[in-house]
Order: sequence, then structure tokens, then C-alpha cells
Amino acid sequence: MTREAHEVLPEVLDALGVGRCVLMGHSDGATIALEYAGGVADHRVRGVVAMAPHLFTETEGLAEIARANAGFDGEMRAKMGRYHRDPEHTFRGWADAWLNPDFAARNVAECIDYLRVPVLAIQGRDDQYGTLAQVAEIETRSYAPVDTLILDDCRHAPHLEQPEAVLAEVAEFSVRLDRIEAAESVGL
Repeated sequence: MTREAHEVLPEVLDALGVGRCVLMGHSDGATIALEYAGGVADHRVRGVVAMAPHLFTETEGLAEIARANAGFDGEMRAKMGRYHRDPEHTFRGWADAWLNPDFAARNVAECIDYLRVPVLAIQGRDDQYGTLAQVAEIETRSYAPVDTLILDDCRHAPHLEQPEAVLAEVAEFSVRLDRIEAAESVGL
């Protein structure tokens, strides 16, 4: 994820000709967005929407990944097939990395200390891969404003499980960022 944040993401933004943007990511993608915003001085990034981020590993999440790994050939393969061209490759890349014994000590929460853009952290209360401690870490460590959306009856994919609530909150967050930028441009 760190390599993706520091090497791949800036190349993607450059190749797309991105001007001002809000980085939005889910799960490992949320972590990549936070690592980029906290570790790379890129004035194009005006905010981050982090859905179900993983700043540090948690025992509960690792146990759930191990359960998913053991049962991948069933329902999970079918679910992932709806969103990924090669669900086997995608799943193995994710599960094998997370279940590597060296990964248990992974902690990139320090990137939050260097954030200078607002963050919207979204987490399902029943997320099987990460707890509300991930959001609390962002709230506690960030000097920049942090908004949160904690969704009841929601697991690891808030954008799929409660798309209306997520879309409304992301839209409101974006409107607030626009207001901030407009005020800054007139010197308020």
C-alpha cells in the first residue's frame, strides 16, 4: 500500500491530468489515499474520503481474513466476481499479503500526523475487517478537520451497503470543501 501511495498514485494523477481533487478510497484504497495525503506534498489534493481504512492491523480483521481465505471458493468468489475481472488473483493478492506473518505488525498511522487536508472517515459499525479504532486514530491524530460517518447495520463496504447515506455525506463534504476554497480565494 505504501508503494502504491508514494509511487503509483502520483503517476496516475499525473497521467490523468488531475487538477484539484478529493482522493476517495475504500479499504486498502482508503489507506493508500491517507498515506498519499499525509506523505506527499501535493497541492492538488484538497481532501480525503476514507471508507473502512486500515491504518494498522487488528486481530479481529486478521481472523476474518483467515476465515475468508478458508472459504474463498464459495460465496466470496461469486461476490468478488461482480466487481473484479479476476477475482482469484485479486483475492489472493489481498489475503496472502494480509496473512503474511510479517504483516501483523504493519502500522502506518503516523501518516495521519502529517495530514493537512480535511478528511471524511466512513466506517460500518459492523465492519468485519476493521473496528472503529481506525476512525478514532484519524480523529485523534489529525491536525486537519475530520468528519466521520459511522453507519449502523453496515459491514466493510459502506458504499455498497448504504450507498445513499455515503453519497449524501460525500456530497456534503465536497460542498464544504468548495465553500472553504471559495472563502480562501477571496481572503476571508
